Amino acid sequence: MKKILVLFALCLFFIASFAQSYKGSEENKSIQQKLNDEYCTGFFKSADGQILDVASDLSSNAYFNILDWMQGRVLGIQIYRTTSGVSVPVIRGTVPGIYVDEMPVTLSFLNSLPVFDIAIIKIIRSPFMGGFNGGGGAIAIYTKNVEEGDEEADSK
Repeated sequence: MKKILVLFALCLFFIASFAQSYKGSEENKSIQQKLNDEYCTGFFKSADGQILDVASDLSSNAYFNILDWMQGRVLGIQIYRTTSGVSVPVIRGTVPGIYVDEMPVTLSFLNSLPVFDIAIIKIIRSPFMGGFNGGGGAIAIYTKNVEEGDEEADSK
């Protein structure tokens, strides 16, 4: 009887120790979910949107403007150019809120942002209430961290 109790106690101990170390939810995350967890916070993290990994796309460095790179890659977004040369994104007939590192910016700032400094873009097509002008959605652009830029410079 003692052997059965000792064996049962050992089984419970091993089951309890393996159950606490389970990391299945971390391993099953997609690349988009991992990028969302790494860069986005608050309303931007919880909002449903399409994430584009600009840093891993080598063709993005050939563009001077990130909106030119996005044209034709994202469904539902049209890019118009004003007479002064500023690119304007439009989602469902309205200009979305533009955010760089979750701070609202103007379109002229976005046109001057170097493409090689951008890590990811999150396009939120649904009404976004995380800031002003959110009824038309949002385009959240995240720049590379300082450590990422240093790693790329060291690898070259």
